[in-house]
Amino acid sequence: MATVLDNDEVDRRVPDDWERDRDEIVRTYEFDDYLDAAAFLGELAEIAEEESHHPEMMLRWGEVEVRFTTHDAGGITKKDIRLAELCDDEY
Repeated sequence: MATVLDNDEVDRRVPDDWERDRDEIVRTYEFDDYLDAAAFLGELAEIAEEESHHPEMMLRWGEVEVRFTTHDAGGITKKDIRLAELCDDEY
């Protein structure tokens, strides 16, 4: 099982433009329209499946909100940080 990062380590390692919301890291990506946002969500879903770590994702017109936590560990782990970085690379 993955180890939950302590608060200081989360603060140091969380990528720019991501925020902490209790035991999750969160980012909202903005797009010009619904279809661009939906296409991005699809790309993130493929990455999540490849990494076997599945975020909560919310699709709205022109934006996608992504939330990572490692449920079986009970908080934010290195895996969440890594996947956040992969999402940013795709954006």
